[in-house]
Amino acid sequence: MNWRSSIRQLALGQKIALGFLTLIVVMAIAAPLVVLDPSTNANDMQLGRALLGPGSRTDMGLHLFGTDKYGRDHFSRIILGSRISLTVGFIAVGISLLIGIPVGAFAGYYGGKLDQFLTWAMSVLWSIPTLLLVIALTFVLGKGIVQVFIAVGLTMWVEVARVIRGQFLGEKSKEYVEAAKVLGFSTSHIIFKEILPNTWGPLVVICATNFASALLIESGLSFLGIGAQPPVPSWGGMIREYYPYLITGKAYLSLIPGALIAGSVLSLNTLSTVWRERD
Repeated sequence: MNWRSSIRQLALGQKIALGFLTLIVVMAIAAPLVVLDPSTNANDMQLGRALLGPGSRTDMGLHLFGTDKYGRDHFSRIILGSRISLTVGFIAVGISLLIGIPVGAFAGYYGGKLDQFLTWAMSVLWSIPTLLLVIALTFVLGKGIVQVFIAVGLTMWVEVARVIRGQFLGEKSKEYVEAAKVLGFSTSHIIFKEILPNTWGPLVVICATNFASALLIESGLSFLGIGAQPPVPSWGGMIREYYPYLITGKAYLSLIPGALIAGSVLSLNTLSTVWRERD
């Protein structure tokens, strides 16, 4: 089944979710071509054009989402903010896979005391609230977006490890694994070449869920002021900076990034449900 037939089988809501995420990714990649403000971090401040409404025009051009309190183009900063959210998601998922797959694979394949120890370690980390653990790690690593990337990734490997461990426990006793042992294949070959490819379905689901969680965590950290630091634009930072404007007729300054966060998370969860049902 090719990707075109797979897309045709999606329900309308699922197609909308896929289209929304595709649009966000394309806009983030093509940011230099679509942003109105070409300056670094879209940080061209001109107080003379502060708080203009959506659709306003200045010498800079059309401000699709208006301008913020510093006169910066809000659309440009929204687009650049999407890069932060997507980058956090990809790096966090990458780190979680890099740690979680080996830990879960070894625990599930070898069993015994190694499995008991690794399961205990995962249970300890699982019991700590994710946001609290991320905040603690950012205090240790320092403030900044790179530290957020690392901290979020280091808190998400447990979910991956638990999923992989469960899959390996069910797969390691099957005939194709026994046949690989009889043929003399090495343990690493059996783990990574024979069993691991049969766990891609659940792994894709947990990756989509972790991506959504990473986006929410980064937004929460930026809202608290310990994520991306000004003038770097981030969706969570924009909500934090402009939520007082909710009652002043400029609610769109915080509602637009908030809606994009909600839409991205909802779309990821919608698609993860599809993959879970097809697994």
